[in-house]
Amino acid sequence: MGKVYVFDHPLIQHKLTYIRDKSTGTKEFRELVDEVATLMAFEITRDLPLQDVEIDTPVSTAKAKVLAGKKLGLIPILRAGLGMTEGILKLIPAAKVGHVGLYRDPETLQPVEYYVKLPSDIEERELIVIDPMLATGGSANVAIEALKKRGAKQIRLMCLIAAPEGVEAVQEAHPDVDIYLAAKDEKLNEKGYIVPGLGDAGDRLYGTK
Repeated sequence: MGKVYVFDHPLIQHKLTYIRDKSTGTKEFRELVDEVATLMAFEITRDLPLQDVEIDTPVSTAKAKVLAGKKLGLIPILRAGLGMTEGILKLIPAAKVGHVGLYRDPETLQPVEYYVKLPSDIEERELIVIDPMLATGGSANVAIEALKKRGAKQIRLMCLIAAPEGVEAVQEAHPDVDIYLAAKDEKLNEKGYIVPGLGDAGDRLYGTK
């Protein structure tokens, strides 16, 4: 079963409060999501492997550490996942970025894949699927399945907020995927919105309704 990590860092929790607040406008909302994504990236990269190197400082020779060359890929789910991607790239600028586009079928209400563009070497990369909201888990599961169909072996899921129902759905469908969250909320309401949540992340990021 995949593990669930909820980041309780004070800065993440502080900024998440203003992300949730309905009086926060589009510009500030977008900036806060970007900032929280950077802070979450700091936490999610905590276990990246290091290797020893030798360097010359202005004073002497020193043994030091650098990242061991693990290849990373960021996979935002369109469109709301884009709001977190730049914040992560600030810390991991060498990561490749792919995209998965999903739409909701008006009859079945299930997410359907319409666009997938990925780095050519995804089977060698550790992929981080990015979506601000993990509600029913439907979109995340379809996105993860799209990556696995194309050869992905190592996948993590990163979301701002999740409902317990969504976490369980992803764990059931993809027990090999760890989930990283800023908050795990109370429940889904009858309309499929996370409670207390933050509303529709895409609409609040881009000023649409």
